[in-house]
Amino acid sequence: MTGLSVVNSMAEDIKTLEENFRQQNKSCFILGASGETGKVLLQELLERNIFSKITLIGRRQLTFEGKTYENLVQEVVDFEKLDDYAAAFQGHDVGYCCLGTTRAKAGAEGFIRVDHDYVLKSAELAKAGGCTQFHLESSRGANKKSGFLYLKVKGQVEADIEALGFDRFAIYRPGVLLVDRQESRPAEWMARKFFSTVSAVGFRSMAVPIQEVAQAMVSNTVLQPEQKTEILENKDIATLGKSAGK
Repeated sequence: MTGLSVVNSMAEDIKTLEENFRQQNKSCFILGASGETGKVLLQELLERNIFSKITLIGRRQLTFEGKTYENLVQEVVDFEKLDDYAAAFQGHDVGYCCLGTTRAKAGAEGFIRVDHDYVLKSAELAKAGGCTQFHLESSRGANKKSGFLYLKVKGQVEADIEALGFDRFAIYRPGVLLVDRQESRPAEWMARKFFSTVSAVGFRSMAVPIQEVAQAMVSNTVLQPEQKTEILENKDIATLGKSAGK
């Protein structure tokens, strides 16, 4: 079977699984819906309509236009006092976490606070609130033993969430996210253009379109893997994301 045939076959299977999933009237929440991946993930979830209820949990109310967003629920929380907002994390079947910042924006301590502490505490509250399935956007190269702070923090939060014992925990490790970031500096823009080019000619371990990350996260939600914890590397994300686009 050719690569295209595999993708087409996978797409047909996912459509069937989506329909079955849809009939279960499940609910989900998204952390980081104002960020790059979070925005696209929300659009993907709304388009594919596999949940009866979608809740956005964040530090501020987001503004949307159009009837598509009418049924969205928004919970505004203080991430420094998450225990006071435990109710916002109750009653969800599935959680998606696209929360994150950068060391350049927040400094080393701020980065750890957001990408580890906020993420882990949110996962703990979700687990306590009945969430059984958690999907985490991490990073290519994440490793709690890494000498690089970014990769070390990403790897540590992966391990800490795995220890919580969700029925299902999916980790996504994309490479460079191909997206036109509004706040990109010239050097970042050039880097993204470069990786977009090399991705197009086959270097799938290095970069991935952000749309494929979101599509992969939604498609993977309805799949039924044997293992409780799974790690999707960049190439896995691209393959699964492409199947959703068929």
